Amino acid sequence: MKKILFATQNWGKLKEVSDILNSENLKILSLIGVEEVPLIIEDGKTFEENAKIKARAYYNEFRIPVLADDSGLEVEQLLGAPGVISARYAGEDASDLDNNTKLLGELEKYPEPHNARFVCCAVYFDGKKYVTSYGHIDGKIIKERKGENGFGYDPHFVPDNYTKTTAELSLTEKNQISHRAKAFRKLKELIDLN
Repeated sequence: MKKILFATQNWGKLKEVSDILNSENLKILSLIGVEEVPLIIEDGKTFEENAKIKARAYYNEFRIPVLADDSGLEVEQLLGAPGVISARYAGEDASDLDNNTKLLGELEKYPEPHNARFVCCAVYFDGKKYVTSYGHIDGKIIKERKGENGFGYDPHFVPDNYTKTTAELSLTEKNQISHRAKAFRKLKELIDLN
């Protein structure tokens, strides 16, 4: 059985990606429960740079092939912000609630709709080469928080052609359309994970 490390400590992400990459011949490990996880400084200017920084660092630490991703929200009226700092938009130790509160505050001066998109860059690194793929999902930001299934900005993001937020969708529904799902499905096609 092939082992691969998905460089995340986020249960939500792990669940999503495990569902997408589901294979009898693949065991997906994560950083959840690992003591003394090395601190990686994600100081890249793009999602791809950050994903590659993570992939290389965790490969060097654990010496098995690594999947890493970087993703975030880009809001049109905010000229692409919060972008690569989506997870720490309201500060280094910001919670999802802190980030959403800051985002909604920034959008108060703009008229609706607040067009936005989630972007994900997924990277595979085996110690020799990087394989990279992208996915995105367009939608809009709404003021009212709705749904409990997602994380991050999900409770305020309604995908195009939907009436529910991504936090109101089931994992199966979300994995059909999400930026992460699109990026990891493409990555799965580009590399042999069986």
